[in-house]
Amino acid sequence: MLKKILIANRGEIAARIIRTCKKLGIQSVAVFSEADQHAPYVRMADESYLIGKPRVNESYLNIEKIIEIAQHTSVEAIHPGYGLLSEHPRFAEACKEAGIVFIGPPSEVIAKMGSKVEARKEMEKAGVPVVPGTTDAIQTVEEAVQFATEVGYPVMLKASSGGGGIGMELVHDSEGLKKAFESNSKRALAFFGDGTMFIEKKIENARHIEIQIMADQFGNVVHLFERECSIQRRHQKVLEEAPSPFLSEKTRKKMGAAAIQAAKTIGYYNAGTIEFLVDEDENFYFLEMNTRLQVEHPVTEEITGIDIVEQQINIAAGQALHFDQADVQRHGHAIEVRIYAEDPVNFFPSPGQITKLIVPEGIGIRNELAVEEKSMVTPYYDPMIAKLIATGNTREEAIDKLSGALRQYKIEGIKTNLPLLKEILKQEAFQTGNTLTSFIDTYYIPQSTT
Repeated sequence: MLKKILIANRGEIAARIIRTCKKLGIQSVAVFSEADQHAPYVRMADESYLIGKPRVNESYLNIEKIIEIAQHTSVEAIHPGYGLLSEHPRFAEACKEAGIVFIGPPSEVIAKMGSKVEARKEMEKAGVPVVPGTTDAIQTVEEAVQFATEVGYPVMLKASSGGGGIGMELVHDSEGLKKAFESNSKRALAFFGDGTMFIEKKIENARHIEIQIMADQFGNVVHLFERECSIQRRHQKVLEEAPSPFLSEKTRKKMGAAAIQAAKTIGYYNAGTIEFLVDEDENFYFLEMNTRLQVEHPVTEEITGIDIVEQQINIAAGQALHFDQADVQRHGHAIEVRIYAEDPVNFFPSPGQITKLIVPEGIGIRNELAVEEKSMVTPYYDPMIAKLIATGNTREEAIDKLSGALRQYKIEGIKTNLPLLKEILKQEAFQTGNTLTSFIDTYYIPQSTT
């Protein structure tokens, strides 16, 4: 068992990892920027160290500084959380070179799956269905137009090394593709250092459903069922639930088996997620692989009773999974909503001080918080400030609990997306499980900014 871990992250996920460390009797080390010095997670950790100025490239993305603090504090391992350096192969390699365990997969696997083009090739090799698209990265707009004409519009233009919706755009014709290719290629180059693009056929009336996997270093791989993450705005997830209200047991088993085969094919270990697009007929297609812990992992924990962070730590320490697929059972239904400090009308970030915070409590209610009353929400980081998870015996019960909890939730001093979340739950389409990726565009009409 590992005895001391540095968390190379911030906010609610840092707090989440620290809680599991405390449960396991592991010493935790936090790092923080000047903007985060009063954040709750900083006080939660056994040790905390200033890492730099507010901007991420001067703090949370500073690999050398993180390794320096890790060595200074004699930690045995580093947990990267999600986002930031979690899928950065050079960071995983730097940990290895420093003799520090990286709580995640090998750097070469991160690199391979970090390229959407290479990931597609690996999935084809594994026999996993992929969305019709380009096999190799597209270098010129002429190539893009030729391919799109062949498969037919609409198509999704995506950055080869992208993530979080950056460099992604739905295109309906050749003129739109020409404009999108130039702008998204430049944006991808700025964000990821890679301006190459690829194209996928747009799957109409699709759902975004992912399979959570756990794999040890001895070749044992299991899946922890699926999460439906279809409700999104600007390609960013807003609400996630488990299990999916749409999948049949037959498709659920096929997707789970495909995810396990994918992980085995690439030699994967630790926690990971295989993301799929699923059409109206339950045909599923590989979308991408996340080689890290997911924001929405709590819903899987709630229906399986498995602490995913604990399993990550055990696997990184060289332990074998202590359960097999038959041992993984699901019970009830869980729904998570992401609470953003943003205007619910235009989705622009809303920095400022939280002057009042009332968080709901009760049986089946779980809160993951990055803030507290009087916290300053700065413009430097992702505007997600909390997650609220409700669990019930049925989907209907989980919806009722979540609706009640959202009514109790109070955040003053900044704008939040709480009105959006409440409106989603009211919609008959949501209540009946008609949760397509076009949900917000179809059903949400903002009424005010309060």
